[in-house]
Amino acid sequence: MSNYDVVIIGAGPGGYVAAVRASQLGLSVAVVEKDNPGGVCLNWGCIPSKNLIHQAEVFHSLREMEAVGVTVDRSSLDYAAVQAKSREVVKTLTGGVAGLLKKNKVTLLNGSAKVTGKGEVSVTGKDGVEKLQAKNILVATGSSPMQVPGFECDEEQVLSSNGVLAITELPESIIILGAGAIGCEFAYVLNSFGVEVTLVEALDHILPTEDFEACAVLEKCFLRDGIAVKAKTRAGELKRSKDSVTVTLQNTTGESEELTAEKVLVVFGRVPNTADLGLAEMGVKLDDRGYVGIGDYCQTAAAGIYAIGDITRTPALAHVASTEGEIAVEHMAGHTPAYTAVDPDIVPSAVYCEPQVAGFGLREDQAKAEGISVKKSVFHYVGAGKTIAVGKPDGLVKILCDEKTDEILGAHIVGHNATELLHELLLGKNAELLPEDIGGMMHAHPTIGEAIMEAAKGINGQPVHG
Repeated sequence: MSNYDVVIIGAGPGGYVAAVRASQLGLSVAVVEKDNPGGVCLNWGCIPSKNLIHQAEVFHSLREMEAVGVTVDRSSLDYAAVQAKSREVVKTLTGGVAGLLKKNKVTLLNGSAKVTGKGEVSVTGKDGVEKLQAKNILVATGSSPMQVPGFECDEEQVLSSNGVLAITELPESIIILGAGAIGCEFAYVLNSFGVEVTLVEALDHILPTEDFEACAVLEKCFLRDGIAVKAKTRAGELKRSKDSVTVTLQNTTGESEELTAEKVLVVFGRVPNTADLGLAEMGVKLDDRGYVGIGDYCQTAAAGIYAIGDITRTPALAHVASTEGEIAVEHMAGHTPAYTAVDPDIVPSAVYCEPQVAGFGLREDQAKAEGISVKKSVFHYVGAGKTIAVGKPDGLVKILCDEKTDEILGAHIVGHNATELLHELLLGKNAELLPEDIGGMMHAHPTIGEAIMEAAKGINGQPVHG
């Protein structure tokens, strides 16, 4: 039986980052992964989808060439080659993760892990069962697409977020059920490549966890590009035929309709991968949906067992899992982490369609619901000359501050490069800067970043170009 300071179950962005940090702190580490290193994010999520988005942006931009007299024949698109390129990126990065673990002297084991005793993990691999002994166990097994009765994914006609990444031939039409980040990103990708897309969302607007004004800009752009958007609309029934799928929809006024498409993408959400890990038997508390309860430093109710990422109720984002992994192993090593837990007010969200949507902290609808008095500044992208110069005028920057102190409570951006621009405001929040500090800082001209400066000036009614 091999002995380690920590055994980590799962080599996704939470698990492998935790492993590297633990090794840096002098701990002996083993990571157990049943698939490829990198987890869902790298293999079937963040990375391949972002490559598809990049290729979709390039293909979409060919339309701009026609405005300057260049005729481009787009009919010869080979989507199999597009999909293959995304898999090449995955292969490169999974190899990079494996190399990173090896460089940091982390033992990587391929197999299915289960906690079978106090400080004991059994790994079932191709050569049988191997038992590992650990002072601490970190569970980072991530999540899987939710399967809803009546909408089960066969990955042929009805696709999950994994299945849509595997298709090598584009459908003529698709209905996307769920307009969260995944739904909106694939609506953009598929529409850019010429697929007829209908995007359906049960809640009030697309991207229901993002700022409503930002989402209105995105929806306007989607509609302009030919994406049909149906918010406040629920899917009631799904029927499959030989060559198509029909979905019955009902809106909040009780009106119903049937839509037919070649394929359906179901992205209702994800569920934690906590089954068959032996956690409940060891005293780990699981809720009725299988999420692990954690306290300070990501500790579970069972001594010596920690949990991070999508299997907990914290935001299901790769960067949250990575940060939690570092917090957990620093605690194991006897260090004092900067945080006892991830602060949800400083977790950045990022959606990578075009225009991009990003944000953190308080939203305006939350402020109203909770009776929080705020100052609001909104600066539209069109006021920054660079956006006109590069043909990306659709967007806005919104900053919410405490009415009395001007403390930054939240920020939301929709527009070109929003996911990159957000970090200036997030740094300001972390550093406890005031909007006047950001607005008073010289920004290069012309840049889209000037929209951040102008929005910050706008908190006190002093934008120059607003």
